[in-house]
Amino acid sequence: MILKMNNRSIKTKDNKVAQIIRRCLLLSLFLCSVFMLDSCKIYSFTGTTLSPDLKTITIQNFVMNTAGGPANLTLTFTEKLKEYYQRNTSLKLKPSDGDLFLEGSITGYELTPVAATASDKAALNRLTIRIEVRFVNSKSEDDSFEKEYSFYQDFPQEQTLAQVEGSLVPKILDQLVLNIFNDTAAQW
Repeated sequence: MILKMNNRSIKTKDNKVAQIIRRCLLLSLFLCSVFMLDSCKIYSFTGTTLSPDLKTITIQNFVMNTAGGPANLTLTFTEKLKEYYQRNTSLKLKPSDGDLFLEGSITGYELTPVAATASDKAALNRLTIRIEVRFVNSKSEDDSFEKEYSFYQDFPQEQTLAQVEGSLVPKILDQLVLNIFNDTAAQW
């Protein structure tokens, strides 16, 4: 009978130790998660670092300041930009006076040879699109900027621009939108 009482007291002590260990682990897990959430900037699952006081964005239609390119290039780019911000932030589009403001122009649509062959012909051609962007953050003027972005895609010399333009332009525009988004909303 004494032996059984000792086993019970040992089990009781083991349960108390296990409870203390569990509580310590839960407390440390809670403190770690609070520490991680309380960082220098505000992060979200989409990778943005936008302040919670930013609620709206105004994106003006981009204009064409170069020759060449599809007739709907500026409209396509502007719509891609608007869609990307709507999909990846909680910002609401506003026609004017948004907390964030984006405007700009397409300043280059260039086709250049990039790799020569033995017969002095281009083995590859490069389509480059350049965009000037003005970004204004009305809540933090330090974040505002004017910047040029460019991106390109190469294609074989055997193909004409007309043959590849429909597939290359969307890829270039997608990358330009991502670069602008990263500089304005994610600030990587």
